[in-house]
Amino acid sequence: MTSEPENSGGSVEALAPPRLLAEGMTMVESGRWHEGRLWLAHWGSGEVLAIDLDGRTEVVAPGPDGMGWSIDWLPDGALLVSGPALTRVDPDGSAVEYSAQGGNELVVHPAGHVYINGADFDFLGGGAPEPGWIRRIEADGAARDVAGDIDFPNGMVITPDGSTLVIAESFAGRMSAFDIQADGSLTGRRVWADGLGPDGISVDAGGGIWCQTADMPDPGDPSAPAGVVVRVIEGGTITHRVETELPCFSCAVGGPDGRHLFLLCNEFDGIDQLEAVLSRRSARVYVTELPPL
Repeated sequence: MTSEPENSGGSVEALAPPRLLAEGMTMVESGRWHEGRLWLAHWGSGEVLAIDLDGRTEVVAPGPDGMGWSIDWLPDGALLVSGPALTRVDPDGSAVEYSAQGGNELVVHPAGHVYINGADFDFLGGGAPEPGWIRRIEADGAARDVAGDIDFPNGMVITPDGSTLVIAESFAGRMSAFDIQADGSLTGRRVWADGLGPDGISVDAGGGIWCQTADMPDPGDPSAPAGVVVRVIEGGTITHRVETELPCFSCAVGGPDGRHLFLLCNEFDGIDQLEAVLSRRSARVYVTELPPL
C-alpha cells in the first residue's frame, strides 16, 4: 500500500487495487455483510443476492422490480426489504408487509429501531427535487417522522456504539449525523463531513465511514479512475482511499474479521439511459483488504 498527500497536510493511505469478485448483474446496491457473505439489492432484477468470498452467488430473497430499495435485518434475524412498502422476509422465505411506509435506504438499530428514508418527488422521472425525510417504523408498522430537510437522502449507517445515525445527503455532498435517543428519536443534527459525493456508505469497527468522493473522471485520461471511495472520520479528515474502474454506488465493510471492503459498481450514463445500462448487465462487485484501523 502507498500513501498520497492529503489537502490538510496529513497522509491518505491507498488500499490495494480491488479484485473482481462477481459480475454480470443489472445494478448492485445496498451492500451488507451478513452471516459470512455479502448481501446486496439487485436492482432491475427484483432479487436479493448473497455472494461469498469466492464469488459464488445465490438468490436468497425476492426484492421489488424497480430501483431505489435496500435491505437490513431485524434483531430476530428477519430480513427487511424497502421499496413501495417495507417487507419482512423470514428465514423460511415467507414474506409479509411489515409497514405500508415505503422508501429508499434502510438501517436497523441493535435495539430494533427501524429507520427508512426517502423524498417525495419522482427522481427517475425528472421531477423537481424536494427535501427528503427519515422516518422511524414502529413495531405496529406506523411511520413517524424523526428528521426532515434532507438533501436527497441516501445511505445510512449506525456507529458501532449505537449512539449515532449518519446519513448521506447526496445532493449536498455531505454526511450528516444525529444522536439516537433511547426512544429512537433523532437529535443533535450536525455535519459529519462535507465536500464528498456520498451514496451507499458503510461504517467500520473504528467508527470511520467509507463513502464516495465528488471526484469526476477525467475524460481525457483513459487511466483515470471512474470511482473513488474514501474512509472519513467525523470532521472530514480522510484516512484511506481506493479507486474503482466503474462508479461505485455502494460499499460494505465485512469479511470474516471485518477486514474486507466490498465495492458495488455500476455503469451510469444518465437517467435517460438507465434501461440500456440495465440490459448490458455490466454491474460488478470488487473487494479489497483493509489494514488494521
